[in-house]
Amino acid sequence: MDHPVYAAPPPEPPPTPPPAAPAPRACDPAAAALGNASLLGVGYLMLGRRRLALAAVLVTIVLVSVLVSVARTWFEVLVLLWWAAVIAHGWFLARGRGDAGNAVRRQRLIALGVTVVVLLAVGLLRFDASRIHHSVTEARESGDCARVLSAHGRVWIGVRIADAPLTGRSDEAAHACRRLRAARTQLATGLTGDTGALKAGFATLGSVLDEPGNAKTVETVLNGFLGGLPAKDPCHTAAVTDWLRDRQPTHDALDRSAGIVGQTAPAALVGCGDSLMAARAWASARTRYQQLLDRYPGDQLTSRARDGVKKATQTIELENVRSLLDGSTDDQPAYCSKPAKYSGAASYGKGTNRALFYGNDTYRKKLPGSWRTTDPAHAVLVICAGERHYGSTVQRCPYRSKFGTGSLTYVAFHKIAIPVKVYELRTGKRVAKRDIQISGATCPRVIHYTTYAGLDAGPPSKQYVKASESDVRAGFRSLIKR
Repeated sequence: MDHPVYAAPPPEPPPTPPPAAPAPRACDPAAAALGNASLLGVGYLMLGRRRLALAAVLVTIVLVSVLVSVARTWFEVLVLLWWAAVIAHGWFLARGRGDAGNAVRRQRLIALGVTVVVLLAVGLLRFDASRIHHSVTEARESGDCARVLSAHGRVWIGVRIADAPLTGRSDEAAHACRRLRAARTQLATGLTGDTGALKAGFATLGSVLDEPGNAKTVETVLNGFLGGLPAKDPCHTAAVTDWLRDRQPTHDALDRSAGIVGQTAPAALVGCGDSLMAARAWASARTRYQQLLDRYPGDQLTSRARDGVKKATQTIELENVRSLLDGSTDDQPAYCSKPAKYSGAASYGKGTNRALFYGNDTYRKKLPGSWRTTDPAHAVLVICAGERHYGSTVQRCPYRSKFGTGSLTYVAFHKIAIPVKVYELRTGKRVAKRDIQISGATCPRVIHYTTYAGLDAGPPSKQYVKASESDVRAGFRSLIKR
């Protein structure tokens, strides 16, 4: 019986060995070290280590970027350590692989050429950075922020890479000047009376002054602000000096601003008072005048301020009196129950005391014009008159009806009594409260009266005297004439 025969599988081929790593290029250690000193990975490239060269360049880029960002000397030392490390590493990798003769000289010349160019560029850029920083420092020490910013404008990325710490210090000076420029704008706004801008401006000056080296530039800005006083508007100046006077001392150069207050404030307060008076802001004007009297009692402008206080006070009083007297002369105004003073009025004294008459217009009109006025500014008295009533009896006279029949009726003739309240306008005090009585003619031949439903009950038992103009004047004379 036949059995099947199977062919044996072919043997597996032996595994292909990995390609042998290329042998490192021969390179002089000095050339490799010099090439790496350029920080461009030239030494690694000479050794044929491209990936290592790329990695070294990337690390260099990262370190330089961080150095430019932080701009600190300690990080610059770290970059120098990295520089020394790649030089040493290039030397280490190239040991024992050097060529002889012309190849060595060529490698060294190439490495030296690249590195010298790089180091020369860095050296020139560092020199430029030093010049820029010197210009910035010189301008800052002279207090000239415009020159600081102009010099700092020459800084570019190459200079930053070459000397980041030094350009960082120039950056700080330029940043301080930009803040001072903002402070100058705030203080200029403050000269218009904006105390919020003043506060912000001084806060900025203080923060810049706290940083070393900015004393002169801060002084320049402060001098410019103080040189703007007094401002064109005296009320703006007064607002500024008020704020400077109340500012808490910071025990630094900014406290010098308080010295200008005493020189500027008195004239500003009086000038502001005058402006407010012209604008009819009487109360505010009086406040400004009074501030001068309270704060600078020995100043030469005190008499002017005192006059201003008096004038403003009297104007306020007069306006108040006018409002209380507002209304019809036939009625009693609010003043009659709530009197107020006008200290600018004349005193109630000898002679004719002109009066403002209110109430009972019938008799007021019979008084002479020299006794009356409608302007509180020219009055001495305010006389509030009530409704008339029967005064004392003058005479009793008999009367019959018009037909001559019937019994006699006696009619009593009374003086005209008018209740009055008299106020001295200068003090607002009541100087009299009584009834004045007006005399007049009595017992006329005929009395006219009214009958009702045809029934004649005779004339009323009481009648007022018939007062003439002279009688009315006689009744009021005791109030007006003294």
